[in-house]
Amino acid sequence: MTNFGQTNQTGISTTVEDISNPSGSSVLFPLKIVEYLFLAAFICAIVISYTLPEIQIAKIYTAAFLSIWLFVFLIDKNLFNNSRLAATQSKFAKRAEIYHYLSVNNNPLENNPLTPARANALQYSQELIDDYKNIRSSSRNIYYTLQLATVIFSGITPILVLVDKLEIGISWFKWLPVIFPAVASIVASIVTSFPFQENSVSANTTVELLEAEQEKFILGVTEDYRNYDVEDATQSQQKAKQAIENFIVRVNNIHLNQVQGSAQAKSKDQKTEPVQSAESPKLTQEQS
Repeated sequence: MTNFGQTNQTGISTTVEDISNPSGSSVLFPLKIVEYLFLAAFICAIVISYTLPEIQIAKIYTAAFLSIWLFVFLIDKNLFNNSRLAATQSKFAKRAEIYHYLSVNNNPLENNPLTPARANALQYSQELIDDYKNIRSSSRNIYYTLQLATVIFSGITPILVLVDKLEIGISWFKWLPVIFPAVASIVASIVTSFPFQENSVSANTTVELLEAEQEKFILGVTEDYRNYDVEDATQSQQKAKQAIENFIVRVNNIHLNQVQGSAQAKSKDQKTEPVQSAESPKLTQEQS
């Protein structure tokens, strides 16, 4: 059992090392230092060109340092994106391997052809989770910003009305008691017209559902994802394939329910209104 666990751990670590070491990661840190050095040189050249305008060569150095800094910055950004992508892929590879090492028929890493498929399924669900997290944060920030702006503009308006009675000689100051309430009403209308808070809450719910479903799929804790107790290798392989299919279907259902939620709510509201209007004459007849 000890040798078997060491073999499994060696397989996982080898895969992680192969994926998480891109060609540009070894020069990422020195390149960042070079970028900061050229940025500092560019700032120094600007200071010298403005403080000592008689030194004409300082302007040439400023343009040169700026060009080199932009070039290094773009290369560093590209390498950083590649390194982050490799780190994400290594994370999905590790999480996809957990399922195979928990099964009864535990095979070496190279004999698990379903590992890339499981990693792609996890990456697909993680992309949806990241999108809904962005929606959650942006909707929440916009909602609180607009609410704060409404409170500020509404609170300043009475103060401006009192100050206007002091007969200040500034002509444009008299328009402020009119502009601030108008801005407050516009901001309040935007908050009520667009469901920023509802979008934030629904996106948060979707994120929690997707993350819970992802963990169930990784650990195989439900019947749809479990093949631990299957001793036959062929049946275990088929059940593992079915688990990937079930996971994709569940993730798509969660995503579609979120997308169609607002449309279904509107359709329900439209259906309830005619029913109430149709039932009202019957109620009046029964009462009479």
